[in-house]
Amino acid sequence: MTDLHNVRYARLGTRDLTVATDFATRIIGLQLVRREGNSVYFRSDDRDHTLCYFEGDPSDHTLGLELESADQLDRAASELERAGFAVKAGSAAECEQRYVQQFVAFQDYTGNRIELVWRPHASGRRYFPSRDAGITGFSHVGLCSTDPARDETLWTELFNARVSDWIGPSPLLRLDAIHHRVALFPTNRSGIQHINHQVESIDDIMRSWYFLQEQGVKVVFGPGRHPTSGARFLYFEGPEGMVYEYSCGVSEVDEEHHRPRQFPLEPSGFCMWGSRPDIAEFKR
Repeated sequence: MTDLHNVRYARLGTRDLTVATDFATRIIGLQLVRREGNSVYFRSDDRDHTLCYFEGDPSDHTLGLELESADQLDRAASELERAGFAVKAGSAAECEQRYVQQFVAFQDYTGNRIELVWRPHASGRRYFPSRDAGITGFSHVGLCSTDPARDETLWTELFNARVSDWIGPSPLLRLDAIHHRVALFPTNRSGIQHINHQVESIDDIMRSWYFLQEQGVKVVFGPGRHPTSGARFLYFEGPEGMVYEYSCGVSEVDEEHHRPRQFPLEPSGFCMWGSRPDIAEFKR
C-alpha cells in the first residue's frame, strides 16, 4: 500500500486562457504565480502552485498527489503495474513544468489522469491573494467515476485512503485527519468534478455569495452545510463548466472511534440546512 501525503495540484485544459486566468484571479481570488508558454500557474497557500490552467481540451484534467519519498514513488509505480495499470514516468521537461523532482502518471479505472509526485516545490513567499476571499488553501477535489464502488477499491487497497462517509454510492476519502481529500461522484465521464478551497470563516462564504451574484457568476449549491464533514460551503461554476467550492469548518476524523456513515443520495445527504444542488453528479 502506498501512502499518499496530500492533494498537491490540479491541471485543467482550457480553450481560452485569458478568460480562465481572469476567473482564477478576479473571481476565485488565487494568486497568479507565473505565465510559461501556454500555461498559467496559481497559488492558494505556501505551495509553489495548486492550480495550473493550460491551453488545451477542457476535458483534459490531471490531479497531482504528493508522496514523501522516492522509494514510495518507485513502490507505487511497481504496485500499479502489478495491478494492471500502465504507468509512465515524467520526463525532465514534464517535471520542470510541474515544479516537482519526479513524478509518475497513470489513469484510474474511470480514465482520470493521476500524477504521483515527489519533492514538489514550495514557495518562499507568503500567499498574496488577488482578492480578499479568505482562502487558506487548496483542500480537496471531487473526481468523476463511472463506478464509485470499483474506484473506491483503488484508493483503499493500493493507496492509504480511508472512507469517512458515503453519500449514496459516493465515498468521501481521507488521506489524513481531514474528513476527505478526494470524493468520487457517479457520472459517465472522467475528469475533476469540483475543486475545493478552504476559507477562514462563514463570513468569507457569505461575502463571496454576495460577490459572486454581483459578478454574474452562477452559484450551483449553497450556502449550506454538509452533514458528512460539517463544513459550511458554497459551490459556483467557472469556465467551461468546472465547479469550484469554498468551505470552512471541515471536521477532523478520530481514527479510533469513527465509523463510516451512509447518507442518502438526495439533497438532505449533501446539505443539512436545506440548500438544493444544481450539480448533475449530486442528483439521482
